[in-house]
Amino acid sequence: MIASSRNLALIGVAAIASGLLGMAVVPGNRTINAIADIDAHVHLMAANAGASARPSTTVKPLSCEKLPNVAGHSITTALVEFPPNAYTPRHKHPGSVTAFVVKGALRSQMDGGPAVTYTTGQTWFEAPGAIHAFAENASATEPAELLAIFVAEDDCGPLTIPVPD
Repeated sequence: MIASSRNLALIGVAAIASGLLGMAVVPGNRTINAIADIDAHVHLMAANAGASARPSTTVKPLSCEKLPNVAGHSITTALVEFPPNAYTPRHKHPGSVTAFVVKGALRSQMDGGPAVTYTTGQTWFEAPGAIHAFAENASATEPAELLAIFVAEDDCGPLTIPVPD
């Protein structure tokens, strides 16, 4: 299969992010292609009536590898696509997350902090168990994308935990 230049760029960003986290990039990364894997990594689901009227995001896992230098942990890289006006309700993650905006503008708010708009090339970090109040596409007309890099336990298992309001 021939990778597109966009996919190669995303893999490069993941490699850079892995290096920034002090972790080695492991040769032979496996690509996640199965629909079941995508379902297991769903990042967003509309949880309340207001959100259910808005488009949801699509998560496309790109890779998942056990970290040889951090026993019991894995790194998962996923592309999260936000259609225009898409919304992600309140949630948390079992591990650390670094988000890199690949395209467009995204508004994000962590509990206890202000809502911030991130544009192409900007990043944010979510500590393990931190409550992510919401994330949304800042545009009602243009799509947005982010590259999410998760470091968590459970060998690339479910990465998102819904949190009720």
